[in-house]
Parts: sequence; structure tokens; C-alpha cells
Amino acid sequence: MTTKPTHIRKPAWLKIKLNTNDNYKGLKKIMRENNLNTVCEEAKCPNIHECWGTRRTATFMILGAICTRACRFCAVKTGLPNELDLGEPERVADSVVLMNLKHVVVTAVARDDLKDGGAAVFAETVRAIRRKNPFTTIEVLPSDMGGIEENIQMLMDAKPDILNHNIETVRRLTPRVRARAKYDRSLELLRRSKEMQPDIPTKSSLMVGLGETKEEIIEVMDDLRANDVDIMTIGQYLQPSKKHLVVQKYYSPLEFGELRKIAMSKGFNHCEAGPLVRSSYHADEQVNAAAKEKQRLGDEQLALTTS
Repeated sequence: MTTKPTHIRKPAWLKIKLNTNDNYKGLKKIMRENNLNTVCEEAKCPNIHECWGTRRTATFMILGAICTRACRFCAVKTGLPNELDLGEPERVADSVVLMNLKHVVVTAVARDDLKDGGAAVFAETVRAIRRKNPFTTIEVLPSDMGGIEENIQMLMDAKPDILNHNIETVRRLTPRVRARAKYDRSLELLRRSKEMQPDIPTKSSLMVGLGETKEEIIEVMDDLRANDVDIMTIGQYLQPSKKHLVVQKYYSPLEFGELRKIAMSKGFNHCEAGPLVRSSYHADEQVNAAAKEKQRLGDEQLALTTS
């Protein structure tokens, strides 16, 4: 007889303030008119109202809205993916113009049905944004793309400003939490990306609350630093539906503060850690000095054209 998992009541610090102001409504309108997907909506991100309503930032999700994997933590739909939409990179770039974004995050569903894992469309999206928005910094958040070096090279040759790939959970829990993904393959992608483009910062994200120990969290930090990862984010896992993994523990803001201190002591350039932190949370604040200079020049250019 199997034991039914116990559901823990959400603590007060996980309450979310809704903000459906004109920014939120306007951004949603742009997304729908351009037939674009966002991970903000598909993954039920708890920060969507803050990012859309206050910061006016969003994470575009390319390559369709159906993933070939069925990770037990993720709310994105799984199944047979759509045909590639070759007009998508230009539509994303046009939307970045309309939204006047200083920093944009581009992620994608896993496309194990494609030989290149979607790398070509990813790279073209980066180039399209760069052509139309030369002062916007670009962060990419790909799947492991099968761990194939040619796919990683194709994406890195497009020269995004940040390469972000999520480790998601600790080594022990990876087989249970992440469908088809491998802990060491994620580390290898992060290492290879830095070897291909040493000047491009790398970033990774960890969810907690799935039954990991503090020692295992610290092991992840050490593994990421051993592979030259510059930026880390740590957030609370939230169960998207009854079909997904049950939360084992809710970490307090104080515990997240301690984890951030430990991460920074390990040598990360930046660490965001908190109950509602997600991989793209406050991503605009995590760009390096060179990227911030690009944003500053963009502000000056805008000021000249509007004066």
C-alpha cells in the first residue's frame, strides 16, 4: 500500500500581489497580436504581475508551446511539438522594439525531435533582436540541446550577452525531477559554453523544496563554480498542479538569505535567492559591466532621437 504524499500549507511569505495595470495589459496584448509564447504564462511564473506590470520585462518562449519532455516540476505542455515557425525570430525582435526592452530573455521548450535541438532558430532569434535592437542585452535560456557540441557552438556563435542553463535540482534528485536531462550533461553545457565564448557570463538556477539536503545544495554550488558559472539563482519549488511533484519543504526568507551568502562566498559574481526567485527574476540587474555600458549608450541614443 502506497502512502499518499502530505501537502504542506503555503506560508505567508509566498502570497503574490496581483498587478493588472496598463503595462501588464499592454504587454499581454503585444504577445497575443504577435502570436508569441512566454514562459511567464506557460510555466505559471509567480512573478508575472511584477515583471509585466512593474518592470515591463518578459521571457519569450520560442520553438512552440509544446515540449518533448515531461519534467515532473514543470507546467509547460508535453506532447508532439508543432512545426517550426521560421517567422518567429523576427516577430520576437519586433516585439522587443514595441516594448522598448533594455534586457530580454529568450528561452524555449525542449525540442528533442530536432537534430539541432532548436539551436538554429535560437541563434537567428538572437541575431534578429540584435539587428533591430542593437542596445538591448540578450540572455538565452536553452535546454541541453542533446549535449551535442555543434548545437552549443551554433548558439554561442550568435553571441548572446548571457548564457543561462538551469541545473534545476541536486544530483540525487535529477532522474526523478528532470525527464531525459542529465546532471553532468547540464554542467558540460555550461562549461563548453564558457570555453567557446570566455567573455560571455554563464548562469544557472536551482529549485529547492524537493527533498534535497543543505549539503547537496552546497555540492551544486561547488559543481557550478568548478565549471566556471558566474551567476546563480535559487528559488522555491511550487507545485503547479496535483499531477506534479509535491513540495517537501518551504524555505524561509532567512534560509534563502543564508544560501545566498554561501553562494557568494563560493565566488559567484551574483546570486539571487528567495522564495519567489526564478531563473529570469531581475535578470536585467545581472548583466555584466560591458552589457550595462551597451544599455547606457542605448539610453543616450534614445535621448538624442527624442530631444
